[in-house]
Amino acid sequence: MPQARPWRSYIGELDAIATEGRVIVQVEDLEIGVFAIDGDLYAYENRCPHQGGPVCRGTILPRVTDDWAGGPSENIAGTHDIACPWHGWEYDITTGCHIGRSAIRLRSFPVIVEGERVFVELGG
Repeated sequence: MPQARPWRSYIGELDAIATEGRVIVQVEDLEIGVFAIDGDLYAYENRCPHQGGPVCRGTILPRVTDDWAGGPSENIAGTHDIACPWHGWEYDITTGCHIGRSAIRLRSFPVIVEGERVFVELGG
């Protein structure tokens, strides 16, 4: 029996997403955030695993580390995290993983670019 092709949803034009850095779209019963980070695209369900908050609407920030022995805090170059606006849970945008517990992750979707059109693959 042939395998079902994944269902795709048109998200927008590549230039518009890259310029904005993030778009959030409604696809049937899902709200999906698509992020443009350093030339790559990442898509996640706009639902925090913690308590269902709108994680994709959160603040995008570099990861900060602290030296618990009293030294200075520092940003980790090249990291892009998103903090859920409800309770501040942070996730790495490039992996969807919670920054403290990698087993907790955002629900991700493959992103397909055809020419200038961006699609998200939602399953078979």
